[in-house]
Amino acid sequence: MHSFGLGVLLIMLSAFGFGLMPIFASYAYAGGVNVPTLLFWRFSLAAVCLFSYLFWRRTVWRLGRRELLALLFLGAVLYTLQSAFYFSAVRYIPASLAALVLYLYPVFVAGLAIWLDKETLSLHTVLPAALSLTGIAVVLGAPLDEVDGFGVLLAFGAAIVYSIYITLGRRVVAAVSPLMTSAVISAFAALSFLLFGLADSSLQFAFSGATWAVIAGVVLFSTILAMATFFAGMERIGATRASILSTVEPVVTIGCSAVLLGEKLSWLQGFGALLVLTGAVWVVWQRQQPT
Repeated sequence: MHSFGLGVLLIMLSAFGFGLMPIFASYAYAGGVNVPTLLFWRFSLAAVCLFSYLFWRRTVWRLGRRELLALLFLGAVLYTLQSAFYFSAVRYIPASLAALVLYLYPVFVAGLAIWLDKETLSLHTVLPAALSLTGIAVVLGAPLDEVDGFGVLLAFGAAIVYSIYITLGRRVVAAVSPLMTSAVISAFAALSFLLFGLADSSLQFAFSGATWAVIAGVVLFSTILAMATFFAGMERIGATRASILSTVEPVVTIGCSAVLLGEKLSWLQGFGALLVLTGAVWVVWQRQQPT
């Protein structure tokens, strides 16, 4: 297969893996797993697998104090908060809605760029942002069964924290390989959830075989495979195309939620979802164009 075509396929596999994550989470909660436990197992097992791969590849470790402290903040604080908000949101609102709200993060990233990098505020930034926000307003304004306002706020919180994570991550870990970054951030996030779980005695270790299978799905398909295929695909097609193609993730979540969880969007909600995704693609594409 041609390198570009293979890159597109890899990004699609990554989007499918990440898109399944809230579906796995819903099944895990049905099996009695709480949020700290699920995220502890997700990040700890992912860190073990990633570090094992790096050791097997005899990767050279080049982490200075600055990079290590940066990764500590990214993993133990930002990624921990983002994951906790997002996975908690899935407990209160449909997985499809949580995924859509999360995909406001490109809009927030653009806003942070204007604030921190003094990028010029233009129609090319305002219009896609307005489009995505309008889409969310349409989705939330349409009748939705069992929608919890607190869950929506959690999803918004996840999107905001994720945008901060991306913005700071680009600044401080440019010299660290993507797999090394993922391994260290996963380890620090696992440590955070371990400490939180021990502090309130919420960590769980005994599950049914079916529940362990769901946890394995989160780790293997929605973490390790999704990250690895994204990085591999990005190397072949570039960061811009990879980011745009990744907007397939909430589409996967919406489709699988309908098939597996019985969640359905009305035509009005579907129109709002289309606006959100169009705005996300537009803002990512426009920010990558030469000025």
